[in-house]
Amino acid sequence: MVRGSAPRRSGLDNRVKGADMSTAESAAALAPAGIRPAAAPMKSRMRGDLLLYVVIAALVGGAWLFTQQGYFEAGDDVGYWIGVVGGVLMLLLFSYPLRKYFKVFHRWGKVKWWFLVHMLLGIGGPLLILVHSTFRVASINAAVALYSMLIVAGSGVIGRFLYVRINSGLRGEAQTLRQVQARLGLDQTEARSKLAFAPAVEARLLAFESRELADGRSAFTHARQAFFLTWQGWLVYQQCCTDLGVEFARLAPKKSWTPEERASRTRAARRLVQRYVNGVVRVAQFGAYERLFALWHVAHVPFVYLLVISAVVHVFAVHAY
Repeated sequence: MVRGSAPRRSGLDNRVKGADMSTAESAAALAPAGIRPAAAPMKSRMRGDLLLYVVIAALVGGAWLFTQQGYFEAGDDVGYWIGVVGGVLMLLLFSYPLRKYFKVFHRWGKVKWWFLVHMLLGIGGPLLILVHSTFRVASINAAVALYSMLIVAGSGVIGRFLYVRINSGLRGEAQTLRQVQARLGLDQTEARSKLAFAPAVEARLLAFESRELADGRSAFTHARQAFFLTWQGWLVYQQCCTDLGVEFARLAPKKSWTPEERASRTRAARRLVQRYVNGVVRVAQFGAYERLFALWHVAHVPFVYLLVISAVVHVFAVHAY
């Protein structure tokens, strides 16, 4: 079930029992089938995020160490031109919304490359402004301009975090989840689930999906799903693995499985359960990120205006006095 679809049948009550497969045969159907876990893209994004944050922290730390050497001051020629270059880079940030929203610029390259340049400018510009200021403020207008810039830059990092998670599209995530549901027999067109031998696992997965993909989710639920659902999904997966271990231990003597056969079926079942849980997490989080991104945009724009106004006042004050 994906967002907006009809409610899923509850638990096992509506399943067609006694079909052409026995409980043991359901377990046997989970023999390895070369299924690749779907967690790789999620892990890749997490590594990319972590690398970006480490690079930003390293750049800020290096900039601070550089400014402490006393090579220049904010008001001398070197500091002045560092501030000018940083201000120009900040001004160039507005090229991205121009490319994105004005038709006359739509043929000027792909949006994703403009976004990459926008992100690099959003790091380089504020970094040079920090170097220009030597991490100190000497006036109220300079403080307002600096702190406005830091708020916009930090907000931009948050926006990038949300943007990369909604860029793949809900349709692709929902299709992946439907494929896993069909593989497990947990979609509404199947008469019998391949997890019929483990009703606790089946019920746990269906309850997890029903709860996380329900309509009418609140802002608090969106926030929880965006930042904590990955770990909650991991907990559900671990609980399912424990239940699978119990069921396979019970079935192995009845079916005369060798330890290798039991292990292979256990691994296959765990892979399918992992893909199912990851699919629910991805679909639920996409909706959450989409909603949070819309709220972020509403909050981000006023700070951009504040930054522009405070920067103009700061530049005017520097040249007028």
